[in-house]
Amino acid sequence: MGLFNKKKNYIRINPNRDQTPTSKPSVPDNMWAKCPSCKRTLYKKEMGEEKVCPHCGYSFRISAWERLAITIDEKSLEEWDNQLPAKNPINFPDYEDKLAKTKEKTGLDEAVLTGKALIEGRPIAIGVMDTNFIMGSMGTIVGEKITRLFERATKEKLPVILFTASGGARMQEGIFSLMQMAKISAAVKRHSNAGLLYITVLTDPTTGGVTASFAMEGDIILAEPQSLVGFAGRRVIEQTIRQKLPDDFQKAEFLLSHGFIDQIVPRTTLRTRLAELLDFHQVKGWCRE
Repeated sequence: MGLFNKKKNYIRINPNRDQTPTSKPSVPDNMWAKCPSCKRTLYKKEMGEEKVCPHCGYSFRISAWERLAITIDEKSLEEWDNQLPAKNPINFPDYEDKLAKTKEKTGLDEAVLTGKALIEGRPIAIGVMDTNFIMGSMGTIVGEKITRLFERATKEKLPVILFTASGGARMQEGIFSLMQMAKISAAVKRHSNAGLLYITVLTDPTTGGVTASFAMEGDIILAEPQSLVGFAGRRVIEQTIRQKLPDDFQKAEFLLSHGFIDQIVPRTTLRTRLAELLDFHQVKGWCRE
């Protein structure tokens, strides 16, 4: 019986103690990020304004406004065509609600922001696509804004710099979204015929109809490191050709080695490189009168 009556050294809990749960530690949210490339956990301030991994150089996705802040001269943007009315050309269910919610969330009117600005004092027409707006998909308003960008740049004899980031044509607008490929390409051609410079900067991701049209039509095609650039998805291609694709397939480095792009430029030096290219192509004789 002594075995069962032996006193145990249990931890005693005071029944009168305060049962109120303790508050959470006062640590701000979103202080950390995990790099998709090197898998390291990063203190966000380490990445700087450019949001680049300090260990492997991976460029995190950024919004159109963040892109402009690190690219153009401060307070130099004159935004163009930011009030074009949204449409639902094929009456896709709930599309209007999705547009309204996305506009409220991003502060953008559409998946591309266009306008006139300065880069180190040099005037340009600029377009920046934003994947936060329905994955940067190309619909009729995106097509109209980019077309107007080239038309106005042609009229004002400005070079165009266009940052691409898109999942492709917007499925909610059906064939009308695909029409934008030809529409924009025609405007790019007229701009080119005027002897004006067009630089594209491919960012992660640039895919689908955007890749198949204006993204690859630049006089100079730059890309950020490790950016995904392609048309169809990797698995779709592998299932179609029944072959295993290289690990770096559709990465910017793969495209550079196969002659599809001209240069890979780290985000931290991109502004300087664009200014250099603008200077080089402003030599007398480049623009045909």
